[in-house]
Amino acid sequence: MFLNASPCEPPTASSLADARRLLDESHASLGDLDRKIEAAEAQLAQIVAESRCAIQQLQRDRTALEEKITQTRAYMSPIRRLPSELLRHIFIINFEEYPCCAWILSSVCSRWRRLALSMPKLWSKIRLVTTPNTSADTIRLWLERSGSRTPLDIEIFLHVPDTAASLAAHHFYPNYSAHTPIVLPHSPPHYDWPGNLTPPPPHSSHSSTLTPNNQSRASSHWGHIAIYYLVEQMHRWERFVFRFDRQFPSWQALKSVSGPAPLLKEFEVSCAEPMYHGEWPWLPSASANAEVVLPKLETLTLQYTPFKWSSPMLRMNLRSLNLRTVPTTSIPVDRVLHIVSNNKALEDLSLHVTTVLNPVLPLSQTTLPDLKTLSIGGHYLMASLVDSLITPSLCNLTLNIDARDPIDDSISNLVSRSSHPAIHALSIAYGTNGPPFYGGLVASWGFLNDLNHLRTLQVGGTPLDPLFTVLGAPEEDVPGVMCPFLEHLALRGCPAHSDGVTKLVQMVDARNPDGGAPPAAAAATALGGSTAPAHLRRLEMYECTTLGQDVVAWLKSRIDDVACVDPPFERTPHSPTYAYL
Repeated sequence: MFLNASPCEPPTASSLADARRLLDESHASLGDLDRKIEAAEAQLAQIVAESRCAIQQLQRDRTALEEKITQTRAYMSPIRRLPSELLRHIFIINFEEYPCCAWILSSVCSRWRRLALSMPKLWSKIRLVTTPNTSADTIRLWLERSGSRTPLDIEIFLHVPDTAASLAAHHFYPNYSAHTPIVLPHSPPHYDWPGNLTPPPPHSSHSSTLTPNNQSRASSHWGHIAIYYLVEQMHRWERFVFRFDRQFPSWQALKSVSGPAPLLKEFEVSCAEPMYHGEWPWLPSASANAEVVLPKLETLTLQYTPFKWSSPMLRMNLRSLNLRTVPTTSIPVDRVLHIVSNNKALEDLSLHVTTVLNPVLPLSQTTLPDLKTLSIGGHYLMASLVDSLITPSLCNLTLNIDARDPIDDSISNLVSRSSHPAIHALSIAYGTNGPPFYGGLVASWGFLNDLNHLRTLQVGGTPLDPLFTVLGAPEEDVPGVMCPFLEHLALRGCPAHSDGVTKLVQMVDARNPDGGAPPAAAAATALGGSTAPAHLRRLEMYECTTLGQDVVAWLKSRIDDVACVDPPFERTPHSPTYAYL
């Protein structure tokens, strides 16, 4: 055979024949083995496929059984046995804390949805943050679900996009956090809609899908559609608050806010920037002889929106009044006083009038027996308004007047006329943005001697040295320190002389001595012949004078909370804005 031939010898004819025969036999055997392997693999694949089918069927059976167990357990759960009356009560408890809870509750299950949709009260508080580019049908849906008789508590904040967004809203929404609107969640599908109302389409935000042209079109109509829906239910308004950043294309739709509102207790329309407008035939601009049905109105806030001083809406014997005029609106000071005198039950009064004219009629003394919070700002003639008020119950006084003369006499006379009320908080020019009054808004701090109950003092644009002197240790012939209960001192833009920092340290050392004297309420140690003053617990100095890190460290060792910001012209290019916090 060819296998026994020498590898060095050339193959012969017989060995080549044997090799060919052997090769054919090997190919045949190889083909038989391939066929056997394919048959075995096919048999194995069949077994695996059948086993997989069996496993998948078992898994489906297990899933169905688990679902059945889950449904059975859900059916047996205690919450399924809760009576609808108790579930309603739980919904109401949740509603009191989370006004928008109805949107979540109605998405849990069909039973909860039917129950939530059958409770108009759950939909009676509208809390919405939106933009003019979104659909106004959200408001319609909310109103429809609130029924036809339930009083409405409405609070809408309209964010008008702008690349140079203004931050002005922050300074005239001081209590905004107390009524922060809630972003509305997406509405669930509108199946099982109760009653005969036609179910509106599901709400969705279109701001991300609308083209720029469609967005502009939607923005131009949002106000007309939304205000139309709201005014249609005006007879159910109990509280209406509408705030927006700046003018928007359909802002004049607010003109249609007119008509009877027998349940209305609070009304607010506020803009963060001045709106320039003409005559508006809406409630705050109603003519003096117009019949206005607002028997329960107690709180009115109009910020940079039109109103007439003679409107019946401004003489409803309000408890809270907050007015801020646009710069183009001029009003004589006696007419501002007329507004105040028609609301003798006021407890909270805030007036900021930018353009004030000399009085047409003589100003008369006006007593507000229940007034606790008074804030006056704007034109310097508003100081004459302060000189005309008597406020025996005053607790908080804020004056942000662009005064031409010091206003300490106005404060002193107000306190004297009002029989020395227990004023706890005093703010002078702390919220103004203009340059400080040359020479200071306060010529003498002697009036602080009449404010023995003062706990918070805020001052802006006034020299520091005289203030620190009167608040520090008393002189020998003075019986005690001024403002013995003072706990919070805030200063903004107040210049200081060379010894201003020294007087600050002396003042703090007198009120917060090393070792900690007891507060006035429980003190028995004498200081200048009287009890020790209360500890100063918070000190704020914004852009007043540079203190230095050593002085700030010393202040923090004596006062619980210290915040200091250097004046801009004294900061280095790389120094942080809040250097000592």
